[in-house]
Amino acid sequence: MASSPDVARSGSRLWKVVGASLIGTTIEWYDYFLYGTAAALVFGKVFFPNSDPLTGTLLSFLTYAIGFAARPLGALVFGHFGDRIGRKRLLVLSLLLMGGATTLIGCLPTYRQIGVAAPLLLTALRLVQGFALGGEWGGAVLLVSEHGDPRRRGFWASWPQGGAPAGNLLAAGVLSLLTTVQSDADFLAWGWRIPFLLSALLVMVGMWIRLSVDESPLFKQALAAAEARGAEEKPPIVAVLRDHWRDVLVAMGARMAENISYYVMTTFVLAYAVGHVHLPKQTALNAVLIASAVQFALIPVFGALSDKVGRKPVYLVGAAGVGVWAFVFFGLVDTADFGSLVLAVTVGLVFHSAMYAPQAAFFSELFATRMRYSGASIGAQFSSVAAGAPAPLIATALLKDYGSATPIAVYVAIAAAVTVFAVVCARETRGRDLAAIEPSGPAGERPAGQAVTV
Repeated sequence: MASSPDVARSGSRLWKVVGASLIGTTIEWYDYFLYGTAAALVFGKVFFPNSDPLTGTLLSFLTYAIGFAARPLGALVFGHFGDRIGRKRLLVLSLLLMGGATTLIGCLPTYRQIGVAAPLLLTALRLVQGFALGGEWGGAVLLVSEHGDPRRRGFWASWPQGGAPAGNLLAAGVLSLLTTVQSDADFLAWGWRIPFLLSALLVMVGMWIRLSVDESPLFKQALAAAEARGAEEKPPIVAVLRDHWRDVLVAMGARMAENISYYVMTTFVLAYAVGHVHLPKQTALNAVLIASAVQFALIPVFGALSDKVGRKPVYLVGAAGVGVWAFVFFGLVDTADFGSLVLAVTVGLVFHSAMYAPQAAFFSELFATRMRYSGASIGAQFSSVAAGAPAPLIATALLKDYGSATPIAVYVAIAAAVTVFAVVCARETRGRDLAAIEPSGPAGERPAGQAVTV
């Protein structure tokens, strides 16, 4: 039985890993969501000034969507090396790439200064962001999942998921502050650059924290076992597609409603509220700020709940809920009332949290250790090309064609149906021993009460 000092040191190390993952993912999502928020409010005017407002927003969201195309490539590259040389090194690299690209966006000349080269450079930097984020998520959640107690893995692994609302909160908060203290002319002329340039400072903080944590103990054990066997291993991607292809499909399906609903209810809603309902930018940003703060608080709650009742029940409530709420969501936004807007986004993100919180543990528990980074990343990021990438673009196009939000609600509901089907088809993974999952399929669970040694 472990002594009290050993338990205290183990708990301290776990919190350190959780903190490093949360802060790192917050910075990366800040960078990523900053682009999405700016695409909804600024980039159409700065980089596509010759288009009508709605077309400019559509083109701006197109550059936003292109970044998702690089996420599967990031998943493949980071997953391969993360399963070969470790999680920690790849997380440091992803943070550097994301922060560098975001800072450079803040330095870009506009369309009026260099013409078509401006949106081309913007698109190139967006691709770098997507590549970095494609490798970030898997490494961050695995580093926590592989350190923690399997009985509370849903809770611990949900903390890096909190980086998404925290990053969105930070991005929307900085932009909201700037729109408050600046005139529209100053904000469009130069104020929008400030949040992008701030990324350089945030990355330095994140690097300092990430370099201080230890590598995953499960990965080190698996690597030592593989070296002891001496057998030549197949590339992780080959092993994943051979042994875990069903799990990859489950992960991809589970992401559809989660990904689409989030980008519709946090990114597209800004353009919809400002351009269609004619609310002030400040009002729309404040609604997303409040909802993101609520979501940040709820994610560990839903993660802990998934440890009690299972990953599937919590996930299914979120998927079904968001499919129904989509029809209420736009009706509330259309009232042009701030309280109704806050309610619409907040309830939407509550249902999203029920999917997003258990997702980290759920996906980690599907794959064997030496292919877990690849499997979780591929399942999560390949689906984003069909889900999150075109979501604001499709929503904007539907609004332009039909002049109504009802088709957008139907779009979200269809995504919810796909996710419900995928999760129903999945096996329950709660409490699975990550060290015992075999490449050939599901493995037995660790006896009750026995934890992974940290």
